[in-house]
Amino acid sequence: MSIEHHDLVHELPEYREQIHTLKMNDAHFSKLFDEYHDVTKKVERMETEAEPVATHTEEELKLKRLHLKDQLYAMLRATA
Repeated sequence: MSIEHHDLVHELPEYREQIHTLKMNDAHFSKLFDEYHDVTKKVERMETEAEPVATHTEEELKLKRLHLKDQLYAMLRATA
């Protein structure tokens, strides 16, 4: 089974430079960015069954990742 990677730069490549700039200069963005990547790593481990869990647990984490991505995207668009 192929696992799709959801790191923010792959998800939003057009914002690569802004992501870097905000990570360096905006503490809130940096915190959300780190949380997004922590959740993504957990989801990927679940998807590869390296860390088996109940389906609803995986779905809850995917939803959390989506909310974090939405917040990060809104911040990126606001600085564009």
